[in-house]
Amino acid sequence: MPGDKSITHRAFIFGSLAEGVTTIEGASPGGDCSSTKACLSLMGARFEPEPGGAVIRAHGVGTLRPPNAGLDCGNSGTTLRLLMGLLAGSHFATELSGDESLNRRPMERVARPLRVMGARIETTSGRPPVRVTGARLRGASLTPEAASAQIKSAILLAALGAEGTTTVHESVATRDHTERMIRSFGGVVHSEDREIRIEGPQKLKATRLSIPGDPSSAAPFIVAALILPDSELVIEGVLLNPHRVRYLDILREMGAKIETQVTSTSDEAEISGRIVVHGSGLRGIELSPSDVAAVVDELPILAVAGAFAQGRFEVRGAQELRVKESDRIASMVEGLQAMGADIQELEDGFSIRGGASLFGATVGSHGDHRIAMALSIAALGATGDSEVLGAEVVSISLPRFFEELERGVRP
Repeated sequence: MPGDKSITHRAFIFGSLAEGVTTIEGASPGGDCSSTKACLSLMGARFEPEPGGAVIRAHGVGTLRPPNAGLDCGNSGTTLRLLMGLLAGSHFATELSGDESLNRRPMERVARPLRVMGARIETTSGRPPVRVTGARLRGASLTPEAASAQIKSAILLAALGAEGTTTVHESVATRDHTERMIRSFGGVVHSEDREIRIEGPQKLKATRLSIPGDPSSAAPFIVAALILPDSELVIEGVLLNPHRVRYLDILREMGAKIETQVTSTSDEAEISGRIVVHGSGLRGIELSPSDVAAVVDELPILAVAGAFAQGRFEVRGAQELRVKESDRIASMVEGLQAMGADIQELEDGFSIRGGASLFGATVGSHGDHRIAMALSIAALGATGDSEVLGAEVVSISLPRFFEELERGVRP
């Protein structure tokens, strides 16, 4: 798998804040991370070519300069939301926006806690374009209104330059890549019982990072191996952070034969290793709202697993899917219904009566990379040919998705 997308975003940002030369190996080549790199470059961070990675030369927190124009975040919500936190304490004003899809996505949930810290942020009816005017920030005690690693990360980035203590209280533990990244760059952050505390301001030091393979990009291939009889799949060097591979536990609960083995050393910031998958008969289960936060990116491909499972597979408490790159609930229901799946759309999720024989159909990606990949995997298990319209959108996260799929599938 290419480098993890979530970690790559953060590595680019922290490398641009640290003093010195940061070397990154295994960075994601996806379009979303390229958007983050482009925005940081416009603010003075120097990215130098490096095979399979990047070298960043920067001068420390507070040394980014105002861009000549507004920042285009493309399709990347991670880019826009994290930059809101990064720029909240800057010494200049800038405007953040993106493509049509990104400009429909909610941003007030990020802006509100940052304003409590003293940030001056204006949204457009709660959405991008977002104007951030740098201000002097102060620490605060904050509880995000949604279980979101992006909201938490925006707050922590702002806290690095704020005066005093910032504490984030999480109702549900979210992925901890930002906390790990702060420590990798010589910063100090305390985490205990879903409470994250950071003292500001802090300085960061350049470092060398090796980014493991992206487990979210691995998920479609894993489900493909599960639903195609007599399959075997081995994925090496993939991220095994517990906050990122909860979907493997869910698939195991469904009867999947999946093994993992940690191969990283104890001094590495992130846990990585090997995943081995064997074709398996699956059974439907019910996912509760408490399960959803940890697998929100994998829910479209889990819906495909549910369609090929025996019994009912149901997801509730997944309203967040409505405001992703597409309305992922409606997009998956539409696509799987077109293929003959017995799936019902719910206000906060979906319910699938698995076991129906799927057939080839023409389905749409809705401009969403995870929908395009999930429906492509469903097509592998369907009888007849399928066409996925707008499938080129997979380049946002995994440009070589179809090449890898073709290499792995044997007639």
